[in-house]
Amino acid sequence: MGGFGRYLAAALAARFASEGMSLAVVLLALERTGSAAYGAFVLTAWLAPHVLAAPLAGAAAGRTRRPRLFHVGALAGFTTAVVALAVLLGRAPLPVVLAAAVLGGSCGPMVTGGMSSLVAGLVPAGARRDRAYSWDATTYNAAAVTAPAAVGLVSAAGSAAPAMVVLALGGALAALLAATLPFGGAASPATAAPAGAERAGAGLGGGLAVLWRIRELRAITSATSLAFVGLGSLTTTSVLLAGRLGSPGAGGVLMTAFAAGALAGSLTLGRLSGVAPGRLARWAMAGTGLALGAAAFSPSVAVAAALFAAAGVCDGPLLTATLRIRADHAPDAVRTQVFTLGAGLKLTAASVGAALVGLAADAPPRLLLTGVAVLVLVSALLHVLVAPRAAGAGTAAATTGLAAGSAPAAPGRRTPGAP
Repeated sequence: MGGFGRYLAAALAARFASEGMSLAVVLLALERTGSAAYGAFVLTAWLAPHVLAAPLAGAAAGRTRRPRLFHVGALAGFTTAVVALAVLLGRAPLPVVLAAAVLGGSCGPMVTGGMSSLVAGLVPAGARRDRAYSWDATTYNAAAVTAPAAVGLVSAAGSAAPAMVVLALGGALAALLAATLPFGGAASPATAAPAGAERAGAGLGGGLAVLWRIRELRAITSATSLAFVGLGSLTTTSVLLAGRLGSPGAGGVLMTAFAAGALAGSLTLGRLSGVAPGRLARWAMAGTGLALGAAAFSPSVAVAAALFAAAGVCDGPLLTATLRIRADHAPDAVRTQVFTLGAGLKLTAASVGAALVGLAADAPPRLLLTGVAVLVLVSALLHVLVAPRAAGAGTAAATTGLAAGSAPAAPGRRTPGAP
C-alpha cells in the first residue's frame, strides 16, 4: 500500500473514532444516567477545546522537527481519552468526566484538519492532488456512515460502553498507520496570497490572520462555523425526534441515513469539477437546510430517515468544497494552521450547538430541528454576503495558477494543481 493509501486508511480509522463519539456519548449517558442533557454537556466539553487547540496544534505541527511523533502522539492521546470516557462517564464525578473530554478534544484538530494538511506532502500538485482531496473528504463521510451504524449495532447488542471501545480501537489503528507515513514529502508550490499574508504566517496567530485576510477563506470559515452550530446539535436532536415519533432507539438510524446520503453526495456532487467550490458550498448548505426543515415535520421515522438522507446528499459536497477552498488559498507557511483552525472553529461551533440543545432538551424536537435548519440556511446566505464576486474569484485563481507556473484559469474555475 502506497503512502497515500496508508494515509487514507489512517484517516478513515481516526475519523471513524471521531465520528462515532457524538452518538456513543449520548447513548452511554442515557444508559447510565437517563439524561440526554448530561451527554450533550460532555459532548460540549469534547468539542469546545478545538478552537483553542487548533492554532497551537497547527503551529506546533508546522515547526516540529519530528512530525511523525507529533501526529502519532496526538492520535494516541485522542484514543486514550475515548477509553477514559468509556470507563468514567456516568460513574465518576462530572468534573472528572468533563476534564477527560476536554483533554481528548484538545487532540481533535489533528484528527480532522491536521491530517488533511498532510495530503499536500503526499501527493504532487495537479489533478492527482485534486482527486486526493476528494478522497480525503470521502473518508469523513465514510466514517460518518459506518461509525454511527457500528455504535448503534454494538449498543443495541449490549451496552454503549463496548461501542466506545470499538471507537478506541479505530483510534489506535490510526496511530499505528500514521507511524508508517512518509512525513516530510515533496514540497508543494507556494500558494498565492494577499500582501502580508505570508508574513503573518510566521507567528502563532498566522493561521487566524490568513483566515481573516483572505476573503475566500473568511467566507467559507464563517459560513461553515455558523452551519455547525446547528449541525452540532443534530445527533441529540435526532435521538429526541426519534423518541417523539415513537422509536427512541432510532436516533442512530436517522444519523446513519444522513451520513449515507453525505457519502453518496461527496462521491457524486462533490466531484463536479465544472462548479466553483464556493458556489457548490452554498448550494450544499441551502439544500441541507431545506431537507432538515422538512424532516422536522415528518409523520414517521421512515419519512424522517428519507429526508435526513436527502439532507446528507446535499451536505456531502460541502466538505469537499471546503477542503478545495482551503487548499487553493492557504499559503504554505500556514497551511497546517489553516486546516486545523478551520476544522477547530467548525467543531467548536458544533459544541455550542450541543450545549444549546442540552439546555433546550425539553423543547419539542420539531422546534429544535427547525432551528437547526434555519441556522444552516442562514449560513448559506452568509457565504453569499462574505464571498468575493465571481470575477474576483477568477482573478484569485488565475493569480494562484501563475504562482504555480501554470496558465491562468478561466473565471470561476479552479486552477488544476493549486495547492
